[in-house]
Amino acid sequence: MSDRPIQKIFKAFWKEYARRHNVSLVQEKAALSIMACKSGTLGCNVSVCDSCGHHVTHNNSCRNRHCPNCQAVLKEQWIDARRSEVIDGAYFHVVFTVPAELRPLFFQNQKILYALLHDASAKTLLQLSSDKKYLGAMPAIIQVLHTWGQELNYHPHIHCIISGAGLTPSMKLVSCRKNFFIPVKVLGALFRGKFMDALEDLYYGRQLVLKGPCSRLIPQEQWRSFRDSLYRKDWCPFIKETFNGFGNAIDYLGRYSHRIAISNARIEDVSETSVTFRAKDYRTGGVKHITITHEEFIRRFLQHVLPAGFQKIRYYGILTNSLKKKRLEIIFRIQNHRRFRSKYSGMETDVKLFEMFGIDIHICPCCGERSLRQCYRTYGRTPSGVG
Repeated sequence: MSDRPIQKIFKAFWKEYARRHNVSLVQEKAALSIMACKSGTLGCNVSVCDSCGHHVTHNNSCRNRHCPNCQAVLKEQWIDARRSEVIDGAYFHVVFTVPAELRPLFFQNQKILYALLHDASAKTLLQLSSDKKYLGAMPAIIQVLHTWGQELNYHPHIHCIISGAGLTPSMKLVSCRKNFFIPVKVLGALFRGKFMDALEDLYYGRQLVLKGPCSRLIPQEQWRSFRDSLYRKDWCPFIKETFNGFGNAIDYLGRYSHRIAISNARIEDVSETSVTFRAKDYRTGGVKHITITHEEFIRRFLQHVLPAGFQKIRYYGILTNSLKKKRLEIIFRIQNHRRFRSKYSGMETDVKLFEMFGIDIHICPCCGERSLRQCYRTYGRTPSGVG
């Protein structure tokens, strides 16, 4: 398999980048995984054709969540698992973000502030949804953390899919109208309050790292001034999409669930000195072309590698693990049906690949007969670093 653009960039320029920069263990593991993916160093599966004797080698994938080559199957499996949890009703796509002034603080405190962003978003939606003025019920919520903008800049935000139907405390199913049921200004004000209250606790509890440009916040009078400036800003969540039919809500979220900072498809050119990629131009609605050095491309890419073990996809409300099974059973009983069921559960890998992508791994590329049989596999070394 020939190297794809992002893999090519890392293979050619990673060593020099790592020599010149301080790289975390989790960033190193992501880089090494991308370079090793489908290269043969992670092992392979070898099949032989019983008709013509032709041998086919399939090199193993790295399965790193930041690798652009490894997300397609994982995404389809995730979408399939979520299908059986879709309830009949409207769904809405809400995006929560924070003022740009907070980004340096986020970058120095990624694990704790990414978790806070998840928590504040979910608590805001759940509190307002429970209010009888809006829905008066507990909805289903799926949240996905993204940390990038189109130009690979650092821009942490949360994508939420929230159901417009939910269960009341008395276990009755209620649904909203077709429009999103919470006023955006109300949503933004409560989100700001919840986030800032928790951030204050982290600051005074001395749980925040304050180095470099953030060291100015160490004196409490400077922190209070910074805090007050954030309170004066409008924190406006964005209602990105409304699904009046529920069938495509999970497919839609699948675009976000396993997306990484940039795909190979957006890379237009890799020269000896630079990388050129496409980005949406939100001002004009068109497309612009960004050209940066290899070093800058790797730097931008690596700033979106998540902390080890961090769960970027989280579930709230009806979909909380402790509530999900019983609450969904109640809803489907009220609605007289479960609209979707898992399609791929229990399938062998070869069957899954055929069902997902129409790829039959048993067809020999030499003679065309369906007679490829796996004869052995090898195992390679896992890239070093912390996962």
